[in-house]
Amino acid sequence: MKTPAPFRFTRLATSSGPAPGSPLSPGAGLADEFKRAILPHLDGAYNLARYLTRDPVLSDDIVQDAMVRAFRSFGQFHGGSPRAWLFAIVRNCCRSAQAGRAGSLSLVIHESSLSKDDALLMERQPDLSPSPEDEVIQRTEADRLRQAIESMPEPFREAVVLRELEDLSYAEIAEVTAVPVGTVMSRLSRGRSMLAAALLPPRHDADEASRSIK
Repeated sequence: MKTPAPFRFTRLATSSGPAPGSPLSPGAGLADEFKRAILPHLDGAYNLARYLTRDPVLSDDIVQDAMVRAFRSFGQFHGGSPRAWLFAIVRNCCRSAQAGRAGSLSLVIHESSLSKDDALLMERQPDLSPSPEDEVIQRTEADRLRQAIESMPEPFREAVVLRELEDLSYAEIAEVTAVPVGTVMSRLSRGRSMLAAALLPPRHDADEASRSIK
């Protein structure tokens, strides 16, 4: 399935946060590891939040809140998939925000963990620009696909986004969503069928076969 370009999260914090050495702040070594393991998945985290909430403003706040929580609890991460670990936090933040429990989300990531240099590095992406004509076609197709995904019920939308857009394994999706792998596969199958029904033209094989018999 051709997937739309992911949403990109470009706001990065430099505001004050937990003081170094405080119970909520990882040490310098953990902060460096956090940058290496977690920051590359920031755009994916925002992509997931956008599709789950369908609200760009709320998603922006959610991702910032999720990064705060991830940074503060990074010392508890003991291996596995850092992307799945971060996405699980984003998912929980989405649930909290949508349930009205998140309140006013604030950005308190420490300057030493996410510097301006980190922000510049994250925003430097290869620019492989298509021709204007190709760009219009791709944008139209991407918009159709995004609309089709956003119209799906949440469990199927979530599974499709994590698999088709973020390329998580079945095991990673199961970790993020806290359901068995079999449930993940079932949701993906149904989600893909929903997308096919929304995007592909209706098939007339049965009608043509019926007419040929007559």
